[in-house]
Amino acid sequence: MSTPHIERGLAATPGQPTQGPLTHEELQLAGRNHSMPLEALHDDLTPAGLHYLLIHFDIPHVSLETWRLRLGGAVSRSLELSLDDLKARPAVTMPVTLECAGNGRSLLQPRPLSQPWVLGAVGTAEWTGTPLAPLLEEAGLASDAVELVFTGADSGIQGGVEEPYARSLTIEEAMHPEVMLVYAMNGQPLPLQHGFPLRLLVPGWYGMASVKWLTSIEAVTTRFMGYQQAVAYHYLQGPDGPGLPVTHIRVRSLMVPPGIPDFFTRRRVVDAGPVMLHGRAWSGHGDVERVEVGIDGTWMPAHLDPPVGDFAWRSWSMVWVANKGDHVLRCRAMDSSGALQPTEQVWNYQGIGNNMAQRVEVTVR
Repeated sequence: MSTPHIERGLAATPGQPTQGPLTHEELQLAGRNHSMPLEALHDDLTPAGLHYLLIHFDIPHVSLETWRLRLGGAVSRSLELSLDDLKARPAVTMPVTLECAGNGRSLLQPRPLSQPWVLGAVGTAEWTGTPLAPLLEEAGLASDAVELVFTGADSGIQGGVEEPYARSLTIEEAMHPEVMLVYAMNGQPLPLQHGFPLRLLVPGWYGMASVKWLTSIEAVTTRFMGYQQAVAYHYLQGPDGPGLPVTHIRVRSLMVPPGIPDFFTRRRVVDAGPVMLHGRAWSGHGDVERVEVGIDGTWMPAHLDPPVGDFAWRSWSMVWVANKGDHVLRCRAMDSSGALQPTEQVWNYQGIGNNMAQRVEVTVR
């Protein structure tokens, strides 16, 4: 794999990968957003306060009294709906695993500059809302409509462009029955930081598609070229595009780090003897069919439990008879598309979709 030449010690600039230490800007982003602690992999559903959180700009102040969802553009009938109107429609509750497309970014070398995720930018919640397709049918999409643009109440500047956060889906993608407008998370009203009062949910896709604080849906007759759609979230090998757009979640497995951690290094310490290793695996490209655990480079199959849902992770486990000394544990999953997690990084300029197999260093005493 070839990567751009990066001068060591060169001052980090926006968009330019670096070999240096974390920058002030990255630490600022890390302070605003948070990962799911990997020990939360124990549970089928992630509590809202532990679920990963990425906020691109600022959390908007939304008044429920005046908030309305507007559906318009290339439609026969424009709609304006309150939250009560949406709650009066048929409701669906579904467990869905969401993962940030940048999960694992900080592990790439050279490191792309953005939110410096390690491995915890993931979570599985039970989401409640109403399917999008019937709403689109009610509005009556024009025959020349090609995409739907979903716009949130949050806005800011990225890449020198000032605009609200907005993403689009093709008509075909938006009409999938699992795509929903959700207003509850784990049986409670959608938390403010997770998009209150309403967010889009696109199961199987990385989280950037599930627009939070949703205010409008517009049917358009040409491709949407907003920054978050046309520039951000692309697999690129250099600063120039267009590259391939990011869509479905790449196959991944994570383990609960065994034993106890050293406070500063997070290195694990376990006692010799049988150790139950377990974790979760998921993919947006197909069903997870296999998980393997690597012990010092030797791979062994793990036991798989049924998935939590059609678009949610599944649990895996394996007993490791741990001998005294230092060891390296890894895990990797394969899905029904035939995709297998790589054991080496697959580098790209934006630091997207790094599903390299997890590495856990363990001292057995």
